[in-house]
Amino acid sequence: MSAGADEIAGTGGPLVTRRLLDLQELDVAIDRLLAKLDQLEAGKELGLARDRLGEAEWRQAELRLALDSVMGESRRLENDIDSIQRKIDAERKRLYDGSVVNVKELQSIEAEVESLLGRKSRMEDLLIEQMERREEMEGRLQTLETDLAGTRRQLDEDLATSGKEVVESERALVQRRAERGAVASEIDPEVLALYEELRAQKKGIGAAGLVEGVCGGCHQKLSPVYLDRLKRAQGIARCEYCRRILVLA
Repeated sequence: MSAGADEIAGTGGPLVTRRLLDLQELDVAIDRLLAKLDQLEAGKELGLARDRLGEAEWRQAELRLALDSVMGESRRLENDIDSIQRKIDAERKRLYDGSVVNVKELQSIEAEVESLLGRKSRMEDLLIEQMERREEMEGRLQTLETDLAGTRRQLDEDLATSGKEVVESERALVQRRAERGAVASEIDPEVLALYEELRAQKKGIGAAGLVEGVCGGCHQKLSPVYLDRLKRAQGIARCEYCRRILVLA
């Protein structure tokens, strides 16, 4: 079919054409509202926020377990150090209270005390390391718990906001659909059918403005010959490239 034969898609003057563009604007608004509702109802953003919260809670639980382990090891070392100190005290008492007079036995006691002191020193070093780890972990845990509290508050706020946005979007959708029905009733059924067909084919855009010879749908500049034919034609004009319905400026 030639461009000239396809030029007139239906009957109607400029008012019908302008109303068709009004209909297109309403349809774009409706499509956006539907997409927004789909996103809100799917809760993708909220799902991501919940995932982040769950990951942070897992890290918190893991850190608490590690901290409990460090604290348990610290208590064990403290008990061992205390036990060794009691042994040292007991051996030193035997060394100096005169109850042992045998030289070899006294030397054995002295060696035992030195050995116990060495073990105690090593355990005290380990205890210091555990105390430093505990301090570092407690700092991390405090920071994480502060962040978690903020994340929980934000998620609660997002849930409240999301619910409000759903209600507002649904109300706006009802209003836009009512406006669309009123506008569509003013358009010739054959023109409306063409528009709907084009919308399905052209990613939701069936009608576009023609500004300075450029189609607002495909953004192509129409040829001077074709533009001249459009000015002289009656009815609904079509773009020579994308075939969308054009609203003449």
